[in-house]
Amino acid sequence: MPPSTPHIGTLREKPLHAALKKWYTLPGDRIECKVGAFVIDLVRDDLLIEVQTRGFSSMKQKVVSLLEIGRPLRIVHPIPVDKWIVKIDDAGTVLSRRRSPKHGGPADVFGELVSFPELLADVGLEVDVIMTIEEELWLHSSDGPWRRRGWGVVERRLLEVVDSLLLKNTEDLTGLLPDGLPVTFTTGDLAASLRRPRRSAQQMAYCLRKLGVLEVVGKRGKAVEYRLASLD
Repeated sequence: MPPSTPHIGTLREKPLHAALKKWYTLPGDRIECKVGAFVIDLVRDDLLIEVQTRGFSSMKQKVVSLLEIGRPLRIVHPIPVDKWIVKIDDAGTVLSRRRSPKHGGPADVFGELVSFPELLADVGLEVDVIMTIEEELWLHSSDGPWRRRGWGVVERRLLEVVDSLLLKNTEDLTGLLPDGLPVTFTTGDLAASLRRPRRSAQQMAYCLRKLGVLEVVGKRGKAVEYRLASLD
């Protein structure tokens, strides 16, 4: 019997993308379907599902075009709450394996959503944040990143799905704001409450301001101060 023909778009599929798509697929889902000018990872009844492991900026035009069709679109995005860093040589032999000190959280999704925050107000768009445990394979090369002394990420692998959070509307995104924020706050305050880097807080504030959730009320020194737009 001749080998089966791979689905369109799977020949260059990365392991993390393939594993997450397999985990997400339900009986009856159609895989790698042509919708308009695009190939969609999964089609579930009328729902279009796209697995995007990173780089939302590269899919902006695709998202805009699919929303114009008028069918609901769900972006599935993994965020590692735990990650193992595995260094390998050119032959694929494991040289070392250690747990990364960095741990992701749902609010990290704003790091990708900055690519098209205004589109999040569209009732047809939703984002399913999948909390994962992953393995990153690092390979050394002479022209690799200097920050990692030549070590670069060549592959990500899914080890386990821990949880998921479906963000359907602006209220769901607002729910990612941490409890205990003062009435007016800076991104420094937000970062401290989230226990995330200030850059993550800035990305979150940017998206929520674009959606009308936050408004600028002034400055504290050089830092911009925000508050919930519903407060008068």
